Amino acid sequence: MALAHRVLTIRRDPHSGEVLAHGGDPEAHSLLQRTGFVPVVRLHETYHRLPTGLDQAEESRLATCAVARLQAVGYDLGADPAFATERREPYYLTLGAQVANLATRIREAETTEEVSEALTELTATDDGILPALAEVLSATADFYQDLGRSSDPYSAGRLRYLATERLRVIASDLRAIRNELADRHAAHPHRSPCPQEVAGDEREKSAACPCPAPVRIPTTPSAPAAAPPAPAGRRR
Repeated sequence: MALAHRVLTIRRDPHSGEVLAHGGDPEAHSLLQRTGFVPVVRLHETYHRLPTGLDQAEESRLATCAVARLQAVGYDLGADPAFATERREPYYLTLGAQVANLATRIREAETTEEVSEALTELTATDDGILPALAEVLSATADFYQDLGRSSDPYSAGRLRYLATERLRVIASDLRAIRNELADRHAAHPHRSPCPQEVAGDEREKSAACPCPAPVRIPTTPSAPAAAPPAPAGRRR
């Protein structure tokens, strides 16, 4: 990540009066959103603002909290004096980061069992991530249903459709893949440790393993090789 992406500003815009955050990388953007900021995507830039309808005291509280969280993970901040603080708020591993760790486990997996185990976290019937996501969508739909605007029932219906149709297809396919891998009991051919040997059923016995030979470091210094004998001269 470029050094420029570790630099942010959090200031009150002199024209609109909004508290705006400019700059940063995806990690910074996630921290801003978790502090209450809303992303704004324009043609040539992306920035963050605080929600509308807040009083200035609440805006200052949220902006100061964002400064404390960003400083805690090493961002270079330019902030209005009203938002400056020496406080550092601890940064905890988020739920999203924990889920993303499953991808790391799969990328490093050497066997089908290891991938099946990681996918179980997604697909477990009672407490897997995908069933939990369906519950979140359903609960949000229930909240929207009678919120008061004419478009709210449509939003609720859309969320229920995503939970019952789209997400169900993803969950069904992943469960099938997880179960197939669980039954397979196989090592990945390109991730398993190389035995540095040619397979016993290899017809071409002259074949050699393409992997580089392991480096062997001698445990004791070897004696210098003896000098070759000088060629014998012709006797006179």
